[in-house]
Amino acid sequence: MTVQNLTPENLTEKVTNQDHYTPTPSLAALLDLTASDMGRINDLILQKAHSSVDMIPELASHLINSGGKRIRPMLTCATARLCNYEGLDHIPLATSIEFLHTATLLHDDVVDESDMRRGKKAARLLWGNQASVLVGDYLLGQSFKIMVSVGQLEPLKILSHASAVIAEGEVMQLVTAGNPQSSQEDYMAVVNAKTAALFVAASELGAVVANRPEQERQALKDFGHTLGILFQLIDDALDYHGDAEDLGKQVGDDFRDGKITLPVILAYKAGTNEEQKFWQRTLGQGDIQDNDLETALQLINKYKTIQITMEQARDYGQKAKTALQIFPTSVWKHALLDTVEFCIERGN
Repeated sequence: MTVQNLTPENLTEKVTNQDHYTPTPSLAALLDLTASDMGRINDLILQKAHSSVDMIPELASHLINSGGKRIRPMLTCATARLCNYEGLDHIPLATSIEFLHTATLLHDDVVDESDMRRGKKAARLLWGNQASVLVGDYLLGQSFKIMVSVGQLEPLKILSHASAVIAEGEVMQLVTAGNPQSSQEDYMAVVNAKTAALFVAASELGAVVANRPEQERQALKDFGHTLGILFQLIDDALDYHGDAEDLGKQVGDDFRDGKITLPVILAYKAGTNEEQKFWQRTLGQGDIQDNDLETALQLINKYKTIQITMEQARDYGQKAKTALQIFPTSVWKHALLDTVEFCIERGN
């Protein structure tokens, strides 16, 4: 199988000199280019989520089939093909990435006591907290079994490291929860661990399976890192001004859950004593009353913290695009540039 065979004819015309290419805020190219690989990944997901214990495939399928974009496994496919990889080892590794991500979502919803996930009832409401945690553990186990099946030590190192970092990030978020005085540095440490780590692993694997030099591997790590931070910054901004249908959850869920995100950190730091007392009561003490969300939105708008968050996200987006400069022009490179632009435009 060659990259040529995977490239749709209608996208080939987009290959131009990078200096003259303007990214389109769309996932269309990424979806089209990775369709064949993602078909194999979806088949493997269904196979590996199977169990003789009925609850396991039922609960796992509820989340796996709930409409997520699966951008992380698509990144593994795209970066492998960007590096001219012609084999199939990236398929199980991308599947492992998706299982690892799905497991963290199940655990997250229990920790956060979330009611919605991607616009549907969270699994914990349908099957209970215990089942959600245990099925999450099952998916983690399956993820590592899939990693080992590839028979290469380096991908196993990358994914096991990412798994440990993500878990560490969960604990860090638990420590900072309910503390509006948290610093931006604390917040970024959580984002780096909880979100960016898996984007890094997903992107780096493409260079690893293709046995590319360290410079390209580092470039894809940088790409994944900055794209992951961009992704989370936009998510956190959208929670205070997005559309519930697009978000898959209610606007203000982070506020109701007591999450300390960048828009809040910035509003707290800029606020008056009375305004800081508001954040301490609501997010610090969990005493959220009627109309408090409206007050929170007013303060966030007053200090323009959504705009500041978006601006930081755009800066990370530029860094992500810069990281790809060492790669020659191709439809895969353009699809990744489009993906960066898509993540930025989600916030507009």
